[in-house]
Amino acid sequence: MRRRSAAIRFALAAALWAGLAVSSPSAARTEIAPYIELDQSFLARLKGGSDEVLTWTSLAVGVDASISRPRAEGTASLRYEHQFGWGSRAADSDILSGLAAARYSLIPGTLSIEGAALATRVRTDGYSGASGSLLGAGDSTTHVWALYAGPTLTTHVRDLAVTAAYRIGYSRIDDHPDVTVGGVPVGAFDESVYHVLTGSVGMKPGRLPFGWTVSAGYEREDVTELDQRYEDVWARGDLTVPVSPTLALVGGVGYEDITISQRAALLDTNGNPVIGGDGGLVSDTSQPRLLAYDTDGLIWDAGVLWRPSRRTSLELRVGERYGHTHYVGNFSWRASPDSLLQIVYYDRIDSFGRAMNADLIAVPTDFAASRNPFSGELTGCAIGDNGGTCFNDVLAAISASNYRHRGLAAQYTRGGRRLNWGLALGWSQRKFIVPNSAVFTALRGTRNDYYYGELFGTYRLDPRSNLGASIYANYLDGGTGGIDVTNYGSYMTYNRLFGRRLSARAALGLDAIDSDALEQVISLLGQVGLRYSF
Repeated sequence: MRRRSAAIRFALAAALWAGLAVSSPSAARTEIAPYIELDQSFLARLKGGSDEVLTWTSLAVGVDASISRPRAEGTASLRYEHQFGWGSRAADSDILSGLAAARYSLIPGTLSIEGAALATRVRTDGYSGASGSLLGAGDSTTHVWALYAGPTLTTHVRDLAVTAAYRIGYSRIDDHPDVTVGGVPVGAFDESVYHVLTGSVGMKPGRLPFGWTVSAGYEREDVTELDQRYEDVWARGDLTVPVSPTLALVGGVGYEDITISQRAALLDTNGNPVIGGDGGLVSDTSQPRLLAYDTDGLIWDAGVLWRPSRRTSLELRVGERYGHTHYVGNFSWRASPDSLLQIVYYDRIDSFGRAMNADLIAVPTDFAASRNPFSGELTGCAIGDNGGTCFNDVLAAISASNYRHRGLAAQYTRGGRRLNWGLALGWSQRKFIVPNSAVFTALRGTRNDYYYGELFGTYRLDPRSNLGASIYANYLDGGTGGIDVTNYGSYMTYNRLFGRRLSARAALGLDAIDSDALEQVISLLGQVGLRYSF
């Protein structure tokens, strides 16, 4: 397993660098900026925790790259950092973080291949935050690795629009920390492989007084923890009936079959689950697979599609799926060429691996990623001119279990000559799905809610200097057997360019973490650093 994991980490690192190989540095509209950086940071507890001030020195190397060509486009931000801790409580640590998204047209307008990859460090015990994964977090921190790739076919056969796509996704966390609910070990996410195959054929309104689409898909995810397996087979037909130039009625009906199963946990002579050397539950292969979720039958939905202009779109649907009433909706409004508002309400059966895959697919190829200035980690939002995604939700509560995932996500971005800023707000609810087994009794039917918000922006003072700032707040309602965690704070950075290659940065931040289990901790963070770009 370790040899396999090393190979996978190497493959992910290669994927993060992949955008750099699409064209040479001399190609038009290609920017590649490798750099080396030296920072000095401190963390002082203003309330709670130890009175000791933690200090560390960071040496980092990285690259920021963007490519825009007729057949290729992409963005990559990769950084490796080693933190040299000062004192006995400030241990050394390594952080590899990066985000990349790219698309290449094999046949322009018809066949393309796309992909994205993420590497970052997070806490797995729920205590997130700007200072949550810095020095002193101990074994509660781990690296997350994820990637996806696949081709997309879009073509026409006479009046018929034909599409097909395949995606393969991979997600992994380096360590396998113990996870308990009500004192019962329930395992933790290790790694998963996810496959998605979809296809559709249809016709827009025009030749007929309505538009129609017939589509089908297959999904499968295999998770190493207890050999979990998720399978979803579906097919449906949809109609679009215009009632005015800007309003249409939409609806669809189909069939879906979802099955989630896993192995039973091996028990010792006392009836307790056996924990393997990697910290995960050991599978009992002598018993038949346990069924955690099984539903099949008719699915349907109906709603409205409103498009008063090319800049505004609203779609709302209500129907039946997963054996319950099902609501989905999305709203998009581009008030100007430099501003975009997106609001999405979703409801799906999810897992950490599948949710991570969905977030990576939503990363635009021209993104600007939000990095924590004190650790360099990527745990916030990646936003581009045509939208983006935020990783706050998926990284807040990493679990090996499947869950019913409902939520609302809103993003607004606005660009300008000097000021660029954005706002992200979200809520999500996870209701866990586990088999009827004694090992999972404490987890069965439990749920948690997560709320997050972030206001971020940069202001160009002059051609050589700018200010950056972020204000954030997160709240995790752990539900039955869990902990409630509130995290909020802000930070500001000042950047100054000297000459063409040397720049300096100063950052100051305030972070607070409050929970039912621990006293409130408020931390002051500061940093000064130099960067040399090649």
